[in-house]
Amino acid sequence: MHIEDDLINLSEEDRIREAIAQKDWNVTKSHDSWSVFKIMAEIVGGYEKMARIGPCVTMFGSARVQPNNKYYKIAEEIAYLLTKKGFGVISGGGPGIMEAANKGAHFGGGKSVGLNIRLPFEQSSNPFIDPDKLITFDYFFVRKLMFMKYSQGYIVLPGGFGTLDEFFEAVTLIQTHKLVRFPIVMVGTEYWSGLITWIKERLVEEKNINEEDMNIFTLVDDAAQAASVIDDYYHHYALKPNF
Repeated sequence: MHIEDDLINLSEEDRIREAIAQKDWNVTKSHDSWSVFKIMAEIVGGYEKMARIGPCVTMFGSARVQPNNKYYKIAEEIAYLLTKKGFGVISGGGPGIMEAANKGAHFGGGKSVGLNIRLPFEQSSNPFIDPDKLITFDYFFVRKLMFMKYSQGYIVLPGGFGTLDEFFEAVTLIQTHKLVRFPIVMVGTEYWSGLITWIKERLVEEKNINEEDMNIFTLVDDAAQAASVIDDYYHHYALKPNF
């Protein structure tokens, strides 16, 4: 068991004490060296599996959304439509929106990929992921690397901090030209409008981003619109998803 695993079972106060405790060089070197090898193993394993999967669209969203929620149903429909257009679907592998994405891909006859993360709560893999396409990670940043590297588009449905983290990661990489300008589609005007208004009134107005950066993503309200944004992008560049 590694130090990160031990910390999960500690109280918040004990976690803080452990994090700031003075450690001798041998302990630090041993721990950090082991972490490097573990990170390398996750990256290499992820690359080997993901490189064989082919063109996919990643769908982000909350793990807490229930099957009777409208966004669960929209996510399932988007995934179904995308598979019919030739794309596989990648999700975070867990319940909620992630389950809906994999479910739609599964019943659409497409590739259903799940990049799961080990957490002390919420996260367990859903049953709609192709058995050979489930990968479980310990490190969030390695998991995000796989989302960014192996996706040809991103669908962002309502979610919490994790969804925001993934959305802004994709936007930042595109803004800084570290990632090809693949389409990013936000679903749910009612849900996202407050955030977008804040971005315009604060980030744009105070010149912390350029106004054209707002064009990096598109806001829609239904499944057909979301799938069309992805499809239209590839038609515009005369590309097919099975390139």
